[in-house]
This record gives sequence, C-alpha cells and structure tokens, in this order.
Amino acid sequence: MAEPILVVDDQRELRLLIRLSLLSLGRVETAGTVAEALALVANDRPRLIVLDVSLGVESGLELCRSLKSDPATSGIRILLLSAYGQDADVAAGLAAGADRYMLKPFSPKDLVGAAAELIA
Repeated sequence: MAEPILVVDDQRELRLLIRLSLLSLGRVETAGTVAEALALVANDRPRLIVLDVSLGVESGLELCRSLKSDPATSGIRILLLSAYGQDADVAAGLAAGADRYMLKPFSPKDLVGAAAELIA
C-alpha cells in the first residue's frame, strides 16, 4: 500500500476538511496531537505531513524540527499550515525544516496543488 499523507491539526473539523480535500492524492490519515502523529509516523511512514503550526499547547514547529533532524524521518515532506503570516513566522517554519508554508485560511484547491507538488 502506498505511503499515506498525514494531516496533523488539533481542530477536528479542519482535519476532516483537509482529509477530504487530499483524498484525490491517495490515502490520508489524521492526528490531533503530536503523540498521535508520532505513533502514526512510527507505524506507517507518510510521504507528506500537512502540519498545523499551533496544536493547542503543542508546537507543530517543534514536531517539524524533530522529524527533519531524525535521519529516519528527514525525507518526509512537510507542509506547514498557519494563521501566522508575518515574514518572521514563515522564516521560522522554513528554518524548522518545512518544505512549504501555507497560510490559513486557504483554498482546498491551493492546498491540493501544494501537496501534489511536494509528493511529485
């Protein structure tokens, strides 16, 4: 079975929207916390993670940095989603290792296009 796309967001409704948007690209798994995401990554390594920067009290940036610094997971493509769009926010996301940084709100069409580019 092909590697899944993993959506990590603490908002259930947004996870569902993103999952439904990305189904045209293949199997999509979801997680609401860093712990859930790490368990899924360990069990079934995704080809792409669509990761919210703010996961409640947890940090998507820290998860991104951790995954990109581990040789076993450094090849996973990461698309960060954030409501924070200042230059410093984007720079911090890219410095954490993200392959792409996309602002919320986003159009599902733009999200699918960005995801498709990252997994091509």
